[in-house]
Amino acid sequence: MTSESPTSSGLNRAAETVPPHAWFGVSAVFHYLGPAFAVLLFPVVGVLGVAWFRITSAALVFAPFTKPWRTIAKADGRTRLFLIGLGICLAVMNTSFYLALDKLPMSLVAAMEFIGTIGVALYGLRTRRNALALVLAVIGVFILIDVKWASDLPGLFWATLNAALFVGYIVLGHKAAEEGASGGVERLGAAMAIAFVILMPIGFFEAVRAFGMPLIVLAGVGVGICSSVIPYVCDQLAMSRLPRASFALLLALLPATATVIAAIVLAQIPSLQDLVGIALVMLGIAIHRPAQT
Repeated sequence: MTSESPTSSGLNRAAETVPPHAWFGVSAVFHYLGPAFAVLLFPVVGVLGVAWFRITSAALVFAPFTKPWRTIAKADGRTRLFLIGLGICLAVMNTSFYLALDKLPMSLVAAMEFIGTIGVALYGLRTRRNALALVLAVIGVFILIDVKWASDLPGLFWATLNAALFVGYIVLGHKAAEEGASGGVERLGAAMAIAFVILMPIGFFEAVRAFGMPLIVLAGVGVGICSSVIPYVCDQLAMSRLPRASFALLLALLPATATVIAAIVLAQIPSLQDLVGIALVMLGIAIHRPAQT
């Protein structure tokens, strides 16, 4: 049996010593910083070009310490199929997310994304206490989001596809985390490399027009780090400690986190309605208890 590398032992130690809710909190913050940067780049690079920058920069950041070529080479047939599935999920999910954001308000895209995770949370409830927690969190989310419907059918298609694949990401991400934090991150790095191969011919021709603009390239790299490196690694650190249903319920924190970030960074003071929504989400998270296995 080979000994752990310093990176692997560091990830495992971080997952064990830091509470999983803290890792999720970091992920939640960057979950909204990344899309904010991405939307600003749409007019310059194009939606598919920004998606290409996101996946490419993430794959390049992961490669040195996850060594995806080694993970893929030593994997058995079933694991390789899993990695390909996760890679396809990441490539299509991230692209459909941006295509939806280009046509619909972020609140609607976020609401549809969250609806998909309710089923995952419901599947593992098992107690009345956790059912109450989910009800409170869902009510709080919809108070916060203030959804307005849209008639843009292509936008709704991409938002629906993104929501479905987001559920797939939760399920497959938890499967990756079964190998522990370091094993999960290694699998994530391999899947990101596969996603890069898939997206390479799709977004490259939009992205290439930004190659002569160093600041735009740096911004594209920033999108990848904020959207697909920091949050996905933090997700793996949290998933290695939390049941899948508990992680799905924690996703209710995302709209609340967005409201808090807007207040701090943009001086957008939350309304009384926002505060009620945040309070219900926090109450739901506080009531919830992971199911005993």
